[in-house]
Amino acid sequence: MSLRGDGPIEELAIPSGTTVEEHDVVVDGDVLVGGQSTVELGVRGRNVAIGERVRVANDIEAEGDCRLDTWCSVDGNVLVGEDAYLGERVTVTGRLMVSGDLDIGDDVTIEEGFEANGWIVIRNPVPTIVFYFIVLSQLLRVGETDAADELAEALADGDDVRDPLLVPRSAEISDDAWRVSTPATVGDDCRLHGNLRAESIRVGERNEVFGSLRAREDITVGAETVIHGDVTTRGGTVTVEAGARVLGDVSAGDLVVYDGAEIQGTLRARGEMKLVQESGSEGTADGVDEADDAGSGADADETDGGEDGEADDANAAAAADETDEAESDADGPTEDETTPVKADAGSTTDAVGSDGDS
Repeated sequence: MSLRGDGPIEELAIPSGTTVEEHDVVVDGDVLVGGQSTVELGVRGRNVAIGERVRVANDIEAEGDCRLDTWCSVDGNVLVGEDAYLGERVTVTGRLMVSGDLDIGDDVTIEEGFEANGWIVIRNPVPTIVFYFIVLSQLLRVGETDAADELAEALADGDDVRDPLLVPRSAEISDDAWRVSTPATVGDDCRLHGNLRAESIRVGERNEVFGSLRAREDITVGAETVIHGDVTTRGGTVTVEAGARVLGDVSAGDLVVYDGAEIQGTLRARGEMKLVQESGSEGTADGVDEADDAGSGADADETDGGEDGEADDANAAAAADETDEAESDADGPTEDETTPVKADAGSTTDAVGSDGDS
């Protein structure tokens, strides 16, 4: 798999459980960074593969293999638990520590020296991990998902297959912002620092993002997720699910807010604004319909009694008066209950108003 140019990394994918600890991005699975990207944080993962002309501004720690493509620069140390593969003209300002074998290309600079417990080969390496990703990507391209799953399980040596951290080409990742020109997906139970900028954003459940979300298209904030900033999209739809908290403003083309969500700032929508409630509110509406049906049944019984001659004219007049009083009493509470609902929903555009008219 080529990590430079237009490769198979078509989105920013942050797997579940990813955290930003101090100045490092920590993941349980692999880390794949596309070419010409800038990573102002350190990287800690299982297998780490860095594309061409990528700059990493802190240490790299890999439990398994580590690959640094040509013209990469690492401003820190590189610690590798198994084998390491360094392409041509790679620069490491710190120290390189490798527990396994080391394949190294020409004109590599390691300022504080290196140490490898296995074989050291000076060449232009094509490591096994890259061949694995080439075969896997081709299987996915032709739609052979079953064969891809079997290959991944076989090469994992029985270990759990965990989702990798995918960083697309020309991305910028730092404490200040995560900027990509592709869609972005965040898993569950993540803790991230920085503003997220992407084409579209989908944040999973139980996350905490210390920054804002901004996209050109749709944004979805999952349940029990906390966003310490604004949520903004130019023309897409913002969906805030139940239990989510947005500590800033929300601005969107269309806005969908589920019951139980909390938004501390202002809501702005150029199009429709919908408030989605739970099924309990539907039961209340059904109760009103049943009450209307019961009233109509009472009127039918009174009509049958008049036809049978069981009530005289005086009783009929009294029944009519009671019916008029009951209708007037029913009309009064209905107007009082409708008034505050319209007042609360007045800022939610014409969509809510149309429901009231119906």
